[in-house]
Amino acid sequence: MALVSGYHHLTMSTHGVQEDYDFYTKGLGLYSIKRTVLFDGVLPVYHLYYGSPAGDASTIITTFPFKKPGIFGRRGTNQSRTIMQSIPVGAADFWVDRLNGMGIPAVKGERFGLTRVSFAHPCGIPHELVENPDDTRTPIANPAQGVSAAHGIRGIYGGAVAVMDAGTMEEFLEHGMQFRREGSDDRGSMWIVPEDNGLYSALEIVIDRDSPQGTWTLAGGTIHHLAFNTGNEENQYALKARLEGMGYTDVSEQKDRNYFKSMYMRSPGGALFELAWTVTEGWAKDEPADAIGKSLVFPPWFQDRRAEMEAGLEPAQF
Repeated sequence: MALVSGYHHLTMSTHGVQEDYDFYTKGLGLYSIKRTVLFDGVLPVYHLYYGSPAGDASTIITTFPFKKPGIFGRRGTNQSRTIMQSIPVGAADFWVDRLNGMGIPAVKGERFGLTRVSFAHPCGIPHELVENPDDTRTPIANPAQGVSAAHGIRGIYGGAVAVMDAGTMEEFLEHGMQFRREGSDDRGSMWIVPEDNGLYSALEIVIDRDSPQGTWTLAGGTIHHLAFNTGNEENQYALKARLEGMGYTDVSEQKDRNYFKSMYMRSPGGALFELAWTVTEGWAKDEPADAIGKSLVFPPWFQDRRAEMEAGLEPAQF
């Protein structure tokens, strides 16, 4: 039995908070589903969540707008490279026109037989919208931003990871994560992420032996991690035990992320993976269910620092 069912979320370290918020809400038509702060470290940094109006697990994109003096990330190899979201078949032209019209250069292309729209976040992180004929999720319509159900993003399609050694990464995906190889090309390979509900999501490998090593620190302009959904705690611990039993012992202890519980691990080469499951209360744990993402919330362990952290956050209009 597969211990993973699709993606839970994808997380990036970006730069300015305003450009980040506008890009995902006004540009891509996603909804703000949570505004909080980075739970690790001591610096006051936003943690912003975007997705469907209800914050369904397979739709969530999260960011740390990490605009700090002298702190920059380096995109490179042995690092997650591309954020991919699914769109309806035939929607690519709409997005090419929309994004270019907003000053976001976008082009249409193809990989593994799927039409894609390629563009970048304002901080430079590559993004793709992938026409996925097997995805049956309801598209995220956002009429206020000019996005209808005919063209809206359905949710996460997957991520691309750049590696120097494809063999060790592919062995990990097949035997450790229990993903299934779907295809290969001259750039790398495509792996199907198991889904309980039949959705089609993937992880793509890009062989890159020429770029410098990408940074793994929490710094702007890089993808921080790809999070896979274990559905519950039992599966999470079972997958941890499976990976550790195979020798992949760099799996963290469980961390409380308030809305979900997480474990983190370095995949071969270095891309950070997360194993996550949503707690019963979900996004409504600290906001009304019909008003998630409308206010700035702090976890209980940061309440005594709230005034200090708010004063240190970059100003933005939400």
